[in-house]
Amino acid sequence: MRKRPNSSSAAKSNSSTSGDTSDKKGPQNSDDVVVAAKRSTFVVLTLFVLVVNGSWAIYHYQFESLPAPLSAVQVGKRGFSELEAIKHVKALTQFGPHPVGSDALDRALQYVLAASESIKKTAHWEVDVEIDFFHTRYGANRLVSGLFKGKTLVYSDLNHVAMRILPKYATEAGENAILVSSHIDTVFSGEGAGDCSSCVAVMLELARGISQWAHGFKHAVIFLFNTGEEEGLNGAHSFITQVLTKRCLLHPWSDTVRMAIDLEAMGIGGKSTIFQAGPNPWAIENFAAVAKYPSAQIVAQDLFSSGAIKSATDFQIYKEVAGLSGLDFAFLDDTAVYHTKGTYIVVFRQRLANMFYNSTIMQSLLIWVTSIMMGGSSALISLALSSLSIILMWISSIAFAAVAAFCLPLVSASPVPYVSNPWLVVGLFGVPALLGAFIGQHLGYLILRRYLSAVYSTRYRDLSSSVQADIAKLDSERWLFKAGLIQWLLLLILGNYYKIGSTYLALVWLVSPAFAYGLLEATLSPARLPKPLKTLTLVIGLSFPFLLSSGMIIRLTSIMVGSTVRLERNPGSNPEWIGNIVVAILIAAIVCLTLVYLLSYIHISGAKVPIIIITSILFGLSICSVVGFLQAFTEDTARAVNVVHVVDTTGKHGGKQEPDSYVSLFSTTPGNLIKEAEKIGKKMVCGKDKMPDFVSFSVNYSCWIDEDVLAGWDKSDIPAIHVERDMMDENRITEISLDTKFSTRWTLGINMEEIEDFQLKDVGESEELIPLGGKTIVDGWHIIQFSGGKKAPTKFSLTLSWINEKHGPMTRNEGSRGERPLLKLRTDVDRLTPQTQDVLTKLPPWCSLFGKSTSPHTLAFLSSLPIVF
Repeated sequence: MRKRPNSSSAAKSNSSTSGDTSDKKGPQNSDDVVVAAKRSTFVVLTLFVLVVNGSWAIYHYQFESLPAPLSAVQVGKRGFSELEAIKHVKALTQFGPHPVGSDALDRALQYVLAASESIKKTAHWEVDVEIDFFHTRYGANRLVSGLFKGKTLVYSDLNHVAMRILPKYATEAGENAILVSSHIDTVFSGEGAGDCSSCVAVMLELARGISQWAHGFKHAVIFLFNTGEEEGLNGAHSFITQVLTKRCLLHPWSDTVRMAIDLEAMGIGGKSTIFQAGPNPWAIENFAAVAKYPSAQIVAQDLFSSGAIKSATDFQIYKEVAGLSGLDFAFLDDTAVYHTKGTYIVVFRQRLANMFYNSTIMQSLLIWVTSIMMGGSSALISLALSSLSIILMWISSIAFAAVAAFCLPLVSASPVPYVSNPWLVVGLFGVPALLGAFIGQHLGYLILRRYLSAVYSTRYRDLSSSVQADIAKLDSERWLFKAGLIQWLLLLILGNYYKIGSTYLALVWLVSPAFAYGLLEATLSPARLPKPLKTLTLVIGLSFPFLLSSGMIIRLTSIMVGSTVRLERNPGSNPEWIGNIVVAILIAAIVCLTLVYLLSYIHISGAKVPIIIITSILFGLSICSVVGFLQAFTEDTARAVNVVHVVDTTGKHGGKQEPDSYVSLFSTTPGNLIKEAEKIGKKMVCGKDKMPDFVSFSVNYSCWIDEDVLAGWDKSDIPAIHVERDMMDENRITEISLDTKFSTRWTLGINMEEIEDFQLKDVGESEELIPLGGKTIVDGWHIIQFSGGKKAPTKFSLTLSWINEKHGPMTRNEGSRGERPLLKLRTDVDRLTPQTQDVLTKLPPWCSLFGKSTSPHTLAFLSSLPIVF
């Protein structure tokens, strides 16, 4: 071996060698040792560039590279033409918004019916096409999980179109059917091009193609075009409960459904992706076997099941109520979270996954125990200190990102200035998270290096102090890399224990780097001195994990950014920075999980100062962008707002007080509405003086106009709540009549701190709509949401069974008893009053009306009944 100076700093080589290894304590001659604890700045920065550009390229390939649309001529009779499907989308959107009960929905139904009849006329002569336009009188949907806990969704007078396609001469095919379903209705505020005229169009074009070659099918296909989905999945529920379970004569094939496929939209484009499947795995397995452009990811289902995605689809009805297995597809656009391979899909069952996970966990634990036993107490302490570096990394990363998120509303006109430019979150939150992660890990590195320096000063006494210091640096680097393995091993154990579907990500991020480390770095000889980690180790170890998950990570970030637009369930109830904190923590977690291995390469390199400078510059440029010229909302990415003419009679119990009438402007998007109010003018006032309770949610911040607001409605429009009978027997029973006047969309809140149970009936038909029993409660309330068509009832009888005072209150909060009413009612009317029309005309172009099942229409009446009536 060449003889070199004692000082390792004079060494130019980036490798280390050992001298005579006969002594387990290492080389005895310091002149025989060359150690260089240094890494090229260029190499580290190049690795970061590769990660960023490679991730973006993978995302583009997986999510933005779509097949070219085909014409009817190109696909022929049997193929699927995107250009033909888009014609249906355009036709349906020309009807304008078509919510339940509207004339526009009737026209949309007739269009779908006519298109279905056309498919029937042109079908292959050996294919049967059966069509039915059927009506549902009543129904009550009482799901006990997700968004619908604590609610009963009542519906009436719904119409649907059903079409069955099957081979004419294969009678056994009709015994097993696949249900394909979507909804025609839209929210009141939009034409529904994305949600879900696109789905209806796909179904019509798919049915046209199938009708030309279904004579070779072994199963029938039922296409259900339902209505009422936007009001709470009512269309699917009415089909399942009114048709399938009751064996209605209108649908002789109803009991043959074996699988349900739901088409939905959570965006306005992009790949249609599976985000829910099961419970039987054969549906997803068969899809993976035959799909030309498969697109699916189990992470989606995990997020949906956990409630992180505040939404629901008809698939919940088919799965929970009907007990069917199947697939749930959605157009996801830039707010999606789900990962796709693009050209292939990997499917494996939970049993096989458990075998992989358990085997990996046991082998990992065995290797770690063996390694610690061989290394002794110093190895155990090094493991603890390297784990401390992981903890410090997480704390520092989250802290840096959270501080940026908290301060952002102080310097920006909007607390969420990145909504129309989602890439800004990289500079606003990703950069601080990266800087914090590096600083936290570097602090752990310094603590670990100090300990190892003390250990090596005793173990390698014959080596110079500078060589001992370099050995400590190199060994610290290795321990930090291995700490990343510990991090993913813990996640693998937790995911396996709780049977989380996306646990496979932890498996990949553990096994691939561990394999590369074992192949290129590991040694069983305690006498061998550590070397700098090879760049090839990182490249090999991280290539597959980034290939598998980087596209999904970008999608996950995108959905979180999109979610901040409608973050607040009760507008004005949360601090402005809360949405930023959620996004910042997510991004910090992504940084800590995916960059933990790469960060370990920085500490012995000269890249520390350049990284700090670059990240600071990027953060500064991002701040300047949101403060200077980039707008938070644009016409294409609008701010979700509601404009409602409110007629509030909740304080009018003695018959003397006049109703409080005003036009309210509020938003589920964080931030004030001062800029919007200034654009509207009309003496609009903003603040918390008017906080209407819309039953399903409340508004704690809004802008309003209370001048010239008496036109467009009449006192006879106000719903009536009357106590018909109050029987004070052993169990107190109160009978109440409800008259919603001409409103067929209303929401009623029942105070379950006072009421034990209730029953709702339609007065006209004496039909029981909600029976006794089976009620769930959220925050002391049970909510009834009613929606129906033009012939839906408007007069109801409500029977209340009070909590038995002899046994004491069950859930009553005595401190709030005087503040909470017994009943609170909101009736919605899809009508524009003159003042509302004027506000909508002057609404800024960066704002757009927002609608969902709990949103009030443009005219809403509020009523209540006190506990002491």
